[in-house]
Amino acid sequence: PTLRIHTDSESKETILSGMGALHLEVYIERMKREYDLECEVGEPRVNYRETIQQRAEFSYLHKKQSGGSGQYARVVGYIEPCEDPTTEYEFVNDVIGTNIPPEFIPSCEKGVVDAVGKGFLTGHPMQGLKVVITDGQAHAVDSSDMAFRIATRDAVKTTVPKAKGVVLEPIMDLEVNAPAEFQGPIVANLNRRMGLIQSSDMSENGMDCIIRADVPLRNMFGYSTDLRSSTQGKGEFSMEYKSHEQVTRDAQEELIKAYKEAVEAGEA
Repeated sequence: PTLRIHTDSESKETILSGMGALHLEVYIERMKREYDLECEVGEPRVNYRETIQQRAEFSYLHKKQSGGSGQYARVVGYIEPCEDPTTEYEFVNDVIGTNIPPEFIPSCEKGVVDAVGKGFLTGHPMQGLKVVITDGQAHAVDSSDMAFRIATRDAVKTTVPKAKGVVLEPIMDLEVNAPAEFQGPIVANLNRRMGLIQSSDMSENGMDCIIRADVPLRNMFGYSTDLRSSTQGKGEFSMEYKSHEQVTRDAQEELIKAYKEAVEAGEA
């Protein structure tokens, strides 16, 4: 089938895939005309990630008292980047003694899972985060699994800004094939899309050019239409995910601003 539909597990968006923008527009119009189904359409949400760049220490107390047994938990430790930046998270228990009772250590790790599931800059998941618990404090009555889970989650949350949190974006490995006469316009278009040219070769017969580049996914929407128009319909391309890399400073500021506005509007 040339028309495919699926739900993105992270963004929860319904993704409609086809052979090109025109193909999708035709089917969206048909749904409206034949089934009276109005669709709200737009570019798919890019799966950004967040990470940290340096070590930062924390000593966080979670204390809540509201009649009866309350909540009490203190966690001490630090966060730092993982050796492998693609690792989701790493949890290390370096607590000596029983300042944090052993039965509450798994709850601390659950707090880390809660923290990395939704970042604090743009709301996207975190990766490459190592959390080390070195000490803590418990209360004989008020300490609980939930208290230590919340304490660890909030400890990470409040420490990320001190560890120079940054936003990462997916970078695509792009390959473009087109007649050699269109090489200039293709390279110029990729430069406008913040693409980094890796190689530019000629085919064996010297008629076609093969351009490889690393391009941010957020800048690739609508590229098929641009490529067709700039190569008289003779160019084609393929791309696949390569890695997540840090976004530019201005792009990060825009993403953080948009997330704050969404939170204030109750949409995030």
